[in-house]
Parts: sequence; structure tokens; C-alpha cells
Amino acid sequence: MESTLAVSGVTASQDGLLEPLPMLRLIKGVEKLDAGLRSLDHYRTKLPLWRYTPRQRLIPLVRWETPYLAAMQKAMRSPALDTYFSTTANLGTHTFFMIFLPILFWCGYTSLGRGMTHVLASGVFFSGFLKDMWCLPRPLSPPLKRITMSHSTALEYGFPSTHSTNAVSVAVYALFMLNSPESSVHPSLKLILQIASCCYATSIILGRIYCGMHGFFDVLVGSVLGALLSIIQCLYGEIFDQFIYTGTFKSPVIVVLIILVLVRIHPEPADDCPCFDDSVAFAGVMIGIELGNWHFSRSGMAWDEPVLATVPFNLGALGWPITIARIVIGVLMVFAWREIMKPTLLRILPPVFRVIESLGLDLPRKFFVQASEYNKVPNQLKDDNVIPSVSEIPSLLTSIRHPRRSRSVSIGPQSEADAYETLAYRAQLRRESKSNMARANPEIDEKRSIQQDTPDYFGISTSNASRKHPTAGLLPTPASSNLDLSKSMTEAETAIYTPLTPSSSRGSRQPSAERRQDEKEEKEMFSKLEKPRVRYDVEVITKLIVYTGIAWIAVEGAPILFTTIGLGLQGKPP
Repeated sequence: MESTLAVSGVTASQDGLLEPLPMLRLIKGVEKLDAGLRSLDHYRTKLPLWRYTPRQRLIPLVRWETPYLAAMQKAMRSPALDTYFSTTANLGTHTFFMIFLPILFWCGYTSLGRGMTHVLASGVFFSGFLKDMWCLPRPLSPPLKRITMSHSTALEYGFPSTHSTNAVSVAVYALFMLNSPESSVHPSLKLILQIASCCYATSIILGRIYCGMHGFFDVLVGSVLGALLSIIQCLYGEIFDQFIYTGTFKSPVIVVLIILVLVRIHPEPADDCPCFDDSVAFAGVMIGIELGNWHFSRSGMAWDEPVLATVPFNLGALGWPITIARIVIGVLMVFAWREIMKPTLLRILPPVFRVIESLGLDLPRKFFVQASEYNKVPNQLKDDNVIPSVSEIPSLLTSIRHPRRSRSVSIGPQSEADAYETLAYRAQLRRESKSNMARANPEIDEKRSIQQDTPDYFGISTSNASRKHPTAGLLPTPASSNLDLSKSMTEAETAIYTPLTPSSSRGSRQPSAERRQDEKEEKEMFSKLEKPRVRYDVEVITKLIVYTGIAWIAVEGAPILFTTIGLGLQGKPP
């Protein structure tokens, strides 16, 4: 039976682009907004103007498509499709590709593996870069229901869709390789693989929309990004490889420095979003691939055909038993490296970081605790969405065998971004009520609460006879009320405007009863959200080293071991 996360909320709208900020008070060096206004100005105060302005211009598009997404989901939903799309979404995850890509290298498909790694690592990095840059939310729930097997995914921003970027980049690159002059694939098999590539990308993209995780805009931009990265790889990948593998050690060092600079300038998100973690992991993959391939091409154990640094492999000469043994040993090497190096680095790096911090040379990130503020990093830190730990493998296998038990259907805000949208929507309802009321009768006393026919979030005029607090129904509710909540999002409702407490320039700053109620509901809403785990500054370097090592094992470490223990091929390619 599928599980349900019973939290509720509605979507929201931010206020105007350049309206004056509320009065600020500095208390012990901490910026403090007037009571009741902190959440409404969250992104305006957290983001620089050059990031905030585009975000505000894109938000209406994200909100406009929500009712269409909800209607599409409602028309299509069935238990079978829920299982299919939530399960196949795993084929677009980082974990799937991190297990699949090394096998390409070990089986002699070095050119394909290298190209796939380039487009996938670039896709994960730059899609995460854009997510943290613009901080755009996912399509909100309700009216959508989010169907997923990964609870951490909902903590990320929505734009663009990394799943779509990965799927399209893989499909486009596969089609290019199949149609290249060097391809020796039989025409019938080529046609099957071409159809499979197109179906794979289409299924992943449609699944992200069906599962309520992304909107049309998210998957469109994600797909364009993936296609663009693949086209760049197809056109310039060979030139890039020649620059790396035929040059001196200075060539890969230049690439590594560029990658480290990109990691350093990765945008700070307004909320605690885990996108940066995945970007760092795949930055490490790129570093390991380039350094490993450069050194392996000079080791005397690699083939120079069909491309430099090719891992020696021939299925006819080795046979299936040895091939399977190579894959099993290689995968075990990857997990062993991670299990040993991660806790080791998390134990030895904090003292080093404290020394660096004392010299003023630390590289702080907003949501990472600095080494001077903790004694040690806890054991069994669940910080990895890319390669699971050994202890997590049984639950991973269980989720594959029983997908219905592992998926969840969530209704309501799941992240801080969702909650801020809910609160901003409440503010928009009041502004629109006030504006409509003033146009209808400019002489109405604005100090009274007035029932007014007001367009709702989706532009539908709503009214009924009931008088209720304008924030009713915005907070997490019990599971039994989910159906009523979902219905309330699509049925008519009344928006009541109550004037905010006058600012200090007009009189008392004492919050009104409604303002106090809003603050209480805001605190309750955020208390119901899944709290992001504490992240430590040493994790950034730890991820870089661990994933650099994993990539090195894939392209050089494991192939050298295969040759050493008699599972490799000697001599030149046949």
C-alpha cells in the first residue's frame, strides 16, 4: 500500500518587483523584518536584484500552468501508471547512471562512456546551478499530488528538471552515436535502439509531469539544456579529448581548475536546497574521469583504438564468466572506496578546516556549518543521493521489488519554497481583495473585513456566502482531510481582506489580531515541514575526493586490477 504524506497548502504569488522594503531593525547584527512580513519578503531579501527580478518574471508562468497540470494528472492517473512512472523515474537518477557508466568503460566502450559522462555530469551540474540561481518552486500541491520514491527530491527547486536534462542528453547522444559513420550496428538493431532512445526520453519527461514533480516549463528547459549539452559533446568532444589526452599534464590540470572555479561560484540558494551536493559530486566525477583517462593512456595498459585510453576488452576472448567477474569486482571496488574514504575524510578533515578557518581562508556556504562550530561529524551521515551506502542497499532492493510499498503520494508543501509560496498567496489574496474593493466603492471603510468576489490563484472568480479567515486551510491537515483540502482548491471560496497593521509612520506598530494569527499559522506551517539535515563544511571536499576516486576507479583503477589478477587482455586490439 502506498504511503501518504498528509501536509497541505496552496500556491501563492509574490508581490511586485520593486515595491519598497518594510522597515528593518538591526538587533545584534541580525536583520529583522517587521512582524508578519519576514516570509513575504524572503526572496527579495535573500537574492540579489539581478536574480530576484528574473525569478519574479518567471513565477507567473510556473503558476499559470498549475491548473492544466492538475487536470492532466487527474485525467491520466491510475495505480498502474503511478507504479510505472514512479519506478521508471529511477532510470533518470544519478544513482542509476553512476552504476551504469563504469560498466561501459570496463566493457571496452570507452568513447561512449566518456561522452555519456561528459553530458550527464554537465547536465547535473548546470541544472543544479540554474535551480539554485533562480529558486523557482515545483508546481504546488494541492491541486497536484506528488508521486515519488525519493523524498529528498521534493526538497529541491523545480526549474529546470534534472531528470529531463539527463534523459534527453542520453537520448540525443545515443542517436548521434548510432548514426555516426563509425557505427557498426546492424540496421535492424539500430532502428530498435533509436526507438528505445526516443521512448526512454519521452517516458521520463512525461513521468515528471504525471508525478506532479515538474511543470511544462521545467521539462522544456531541462530538455533543451540536455540537448544542447549533447550537441556540444557531439561537435567538440573529440577535439576536447585530443586536447586532454595528447597534451602534457597541464591540460587536465587546466580542466580541473575550471571545474573547481565553477564549484566555487555555484549560486547560494535562498533556501536550504540539496542541489549543490549533487553538483559537487558530479564535478568530482569529471575531475576523476579526466585525470584517470590522461594517466591511463600513458600507462602502457590502454589501447589507443578506437580512442585513446580505451580499456582492453573483447567478449569473444574473455567470455561471459570473466566479463561478469570484472563487473562484480569493479562495483565492489566502488562501494569499498566510498565506505572507507568517506568516514575517514569526515574524521580527519575538520581539524584541518579549523586551521584554514583561523587563517581566514575558508570557503563558506550559507547552509553549511563551519568546522569551528562542531566537534565531529556524526557517523552514518545520510548525505548522499548519488551512490547509496552498503547499509542502504537492502532497502534499495526492496523498493525495486515492491515499488508500490516504496512510493509515496504527497499533498501539500514539502519544502521551504512551497511554504513561502503558500504565504505569498495569502498576501496576494488580500491585495487583490483590497484592489477590487476600492474599485467597486472607493468610500468603503477599509478598516472593516469585507466579503468580496476575488479571482483565486488560478484566475477564477470565486465567492460564496461563508465568511472565513483568508488563511483557512493553508496549514498541514490530518490525512482524513486531504480529499476535502483538494476539493477546496478547485471549488469556489471567498477571499476576505483585512487591512494590515499600520506602519510606524501612521501610528502604533502593535500587530493586529489577524497578524498575530498569521504569525502563529506561519510557525506551525514551517514546523510541519521535513527539516533538511545539518550539513558540514567538510562534506564539500569529501564529496569531491570520494567521487573523483570513484571515477578514477572506473577508468583506470579497476582496469589495472583486472590486468593484474588475470581478468584483462594483453597486447594490441584485434
